[in-house]
Amino acid sequence: MADYTLYYWPVPFRGEFIRAILAHAGKSWDEPEVSILVEAMEMAPDEQPAPFMGPPVLVDPAANFTVSQMPAIALYLGDTLGLLPPSPQGRAMTLKTVADANDVIDEITLDGGREMWTPETWKAFVPRLRRWMSIFEATGRHHGLQRDHGLMLGGDTIGVADIVTATLWSTLRRVFPSIGTVLDETAPLVAALSRRIWRTPALAAWDKEFVRRHGDSYCGGQIEKSLKKSVT
Repeated sequence: MADYTLYYWPVPFRGEFIRAILAHAGKSWDEPEVSILVEAMEMAPDEQPAPFMGPPVLVDPAANFTVSQMPAIALYLGDTLGLLPPSPQGRAMTLKTVADANDVIDEITLDGGREMWTPETWKAFVPRLRRWMSIFEATGRHHGLQRDHGLMLGGDTIGVADIVTATLWSTLRRVFPSIGTVLDETAPLVAALSRRIWRTPALAAWDKEFVRRHGDSYCGGQIEKSLKKSVT
């Protein structure tokens, strides 16, 4: 029996943060078929195991606990798996980093495909994307991150903020190499951190599984098609 059940679409996007945290912690998880996820989404909220609008949803059977919303899941796993800083300030900064990552992918997909990208609108967005990269870079710098060592929020062990940061930028780099080039130019410390975290044994193994599962997919649907036509 797997340690957890994760309900998410068969694409990286928001679910990839949770998968990476679980992989780093050496935990196993099942991902039910999409039809089961859709059935759960169509239930009345008071009939759902945890009221939710959309995935990800994590079930922790050992604790008889179900939770939705990516930042809430990340913080729950960080707390129960020992991946959060001990101080209230460190925990707050972890949540801030996770929320920033969530905002970035919302903006990358124009709020889940509310509109479609064109080459012109993507070009106009790049300065804002650079600013997001600079926000991650400044956050790391403020906590002692350096090019060849250090973590996003200091400390001696990899935590949720490091995993989420690495997952955000490594996934984008894999699918859209030009975004990786912009990251190298704009946020070299975060680029280096992402590479270091992604090369740790557990996440290096997950990287191979990522390719097997997802190939070059990112978020799916028409919005992904417009991204692939527009990101240069």
